Amino acid sequence: MQANGGGNTLSESEIVEAALRVVRQDGVEKLSMRRLSRELGVSPMAPYYYVADKRELLDLVATAALTGVRTPPPESAPWQQRLRALVDQIDEKLRKHPGLGDILIEQMLGKQLDLIAAVMDILADAGFDDRNVLAAYATIHTYLFGRSRVNPRDRSAPADVTLPDVVGRATRYIADLRGRYSYDFGMDVLIAGLEAQLVRQAKTDVR
Repeated sequence: MQANGGGNTLSESEIVEAALRVVRQDGVEKLSMRRLSRELGVSPMAPYYYVADKRELLDLVATAALTGVRTPPPESAPWQQRLRALVDQIDEKLRKHPGLGDILIEQMLGKQLDLIAAVMDILADAGFDDRNVLAAYATIHTYLFGRSRVNPRDRSAPADVTLPDVVGRATRYIADLRGRYSYDFGMDVLIAGLEAQLVRQAKTDVR
């Protein structure tokens, strides 16, 4: 990247990390070229030397943050293992780049179509029909990017609230929601559910 009008040089990684910081702090809806320039400490026009608008910025951030995600080849393993391997890689990127999930939701049909297609290809290879490929993808998408919505940063109950006994016992493990245990649990349930839906689809097809 070339020097901007103020004589400074911005790298792609600096722009990506600054954009992710804004999303992490204020949400993706607050990300703008002007807000990005403030985060970078440069003139309002400086980011335009690198990206044309917010849409291109979102594409840049998503592409850079997801670099390295590999799609397992069809012959490498059963569909369940290939799906898990692919989703695990995406989850690793989400953990490494807080705020990335909101960006991917914002531009779901942007330049990340290859990633969506990779997941859908595995589902189609498993035997899901087109309608259920979409439903299955939507379920996976919701799990990957929606988990943070049920995992608030402030995990403590208000002082004047008495938790039901079962809730009190369970919430002792609330830290697991941000950890590997909860992720693995959810993925195991999700894949088992997809397997069950394949059986149901097969029964429906023969009627």
